[in-house]
Amino acid sequence: MQAEGGRAGAETSLPPHRKDPMRFWNRGVDGLAALGTIMIVFLMAIIVADVVTRNTMGESLPLIAELGALTVVLIVFLQLGTAVRNDRLASTEFFLATLSTRWPGAAVVIRAAWDLAGAALCAGIAWSSWDILWRDINHREFIGVIGVMTMPTSPFRALIFVGAAVAALQFVLTAVARLRGWSASR
Repeated sequence: MQAEGGRAGAETSLPPHRKDPMRFWNRGVDGLAALGTIMIVFLMAIIVADVVTRNTMGESLPLIAELGALTVVLIVFLQLGTAVRNDRLASTEFFLATLSTRWPGAAVVIRAAWDLAGAALCAGIAWSSWDILWRDINHREFIGVIGVMTMPTSPFRALIFVGAAVAALQFVLTAVARLRGWSASR
């Protein structure tokens, strides 16, 4: 889904003496996505290690199932902000493409409304993740088996919260950019 005039959250070219205020934000969002990519490599490595251990020793490594489940969710939220900023979320374009040719303003408003709905959804996820994060910290929640191997869940929960909050803000920034581009072209 491409915004009129380019990507909705893309960096604009400014004179060399002025820094783009969104540059830091965009790098931070992309940094989270890079961390998500590293987590994909980590997830693949622990799965391979578990498969090798099962085939050679006949037993599974501790924490693999729990760690894998948390890592998959973590990857999604770490990469969500970049997907939003670059209009890479899965969508059906046939309706908006037709609408864009006949009534481009209506298409922009609908896309901005969907962005704001996405912002509300991600903000709700961040809000509920915040409570879960503090519960995990206060109760010292962990995954694993006591005496075998355990790991605290709070680092995962903190990154899920950050990813959801960043995605919510990115949705808002994308909606604003769409509406500004539309109002400037009128």
